[in-house]
Amino acid sequence: MRTILSFLGLILLSFLMGCDGGQVANSQKETPTSGTIHISIDESFKPVMEEQIRIFELSNPAAHIIATYKSEADCFRDFFNDSLNRMVVVGRGLTSKEEKYMMHKLGFNPSCNAIASDAVAVLVNAKSKDTLFTMANLKAALQGKKDLLNQSKTFVFDGLNATSTVRFIQDSILKGQAYDTSVVKAAKNSKEVMAYVAQHPDAVGLVGFSWIGNPEDTAQVNLLQTVKIAYIQCDICENKPFVKPMQESMITKRYPLVRGMYYILKEHFSGLGTGFVSFLKFERGQLIFKRAYLDPVMDFEVRNVNMNIDKTKK
Repeated sequence: MRTILSFLGLILLSFLMGCDGGQVANSQKETPTSGTIHISIDESFKPVMEEQIRIFELSNPAAHIIATYKSEADCFRDFFNDSLNRMVVVGRGLTSKEEKYMMHKLGFNPSCNAIASDAVAVLVNAKSKDTLFTMANLKAALQGKKDLLNQSKTFVFDGLNATSTVRFIQDSILKGQAYDTSVVKAAKNSKEVMAYVAQHPDAVGLVGFSWIGNPEDTAQVNLLQTVKIAYIQCDICENKPFVKPMQESMITKRYPLVRGMYYILKEHFSGLGTGFVSFLKFERGQLIFKRAYLDPVMDFEVRNVNMNIDKTKK
C-alpha cells in the first residue's frame, strides 16, 4: 500500500509541474530578487529595457534576466508557445481572445499593464529639407502618392509584417488601410533603419523613440549627425504647430505618434518575474523611463519649495 501511495504521489507531483509549465518547481528555486527568468522584448524598446535590466541585476546580484529582443509577433509567439518564456515587454496588451486562450491553457490570467509610453519617431536624412509632416501627408506617402514636388518617399520599417511599429502605423496613420508595398522597405532592426536613412536622401525611417531620443546618450547623439528627427503637425493643438517627439510632447499627447509599452507576465507565484515587474512599475524603474525621456506611468510631481535663508550668516 505504501508503495502504491508513493507512486501515486509522484504521478500527482509530475502532473502539477506539467500543468503550470513547471511553476511549482520554479517557486521553490527563486524569489522576487533571485533566480533566472527568460523574457522576450520588442526590439524597438531595446535601449531603455537594457538599462532597466542592467540596474535591476546590479541591485540584485542573484537575479539573472535572460532577454531576447525580437519583433512583437515573435515575442507573443514565445509567450504563447514557449514554456521557458514567462514574460514579454511589447507595444500592446492582451486581447480578450488571447486572455481566454491563456486562461484555458494556464488556469489563470497573466498579469498585464502599461509601464510607460513611447513614441514612433519619423527620421529623415541629415541633408533633407523635408522635415515637416502632417498625418495626412504621411498617409498619402505610405499609400504611394507623390508630394507637391512630385517626389515619392521610401519608408523604411524595422520589418514589414510582424513588428509593433508596422502595426502601430497601420492603426494610427493608415487607419486599417493598406500601404503601397512599392514605397516600403524592410530592415532587420532599428539600427538598420537608421543606417539606410543616413545613406538615402529620399528615405523616411520609422523607429521607436527609445533609440534616438535621449540627449544624454552619446551613441544616440552621434546618430543624429546622420539623420534628423522630423516634426509632425499636432491636430489637437489650437494653432496646429509642428511638434517634435520629446518627453513633454509625449506626456501631453501633442505628438500624434505616442504608443503604450506593456509587460505581460505568466507567473502564478512570487518569483523573479514578479520582482522585475514591481521594479518596472514603481519608483526606480519609472525613474529610468523618465531619465530615458519616455513618459512613465507614475506621476512625478514638481513641488514648489520655500527656502528660508538667514541673511545674518555668511
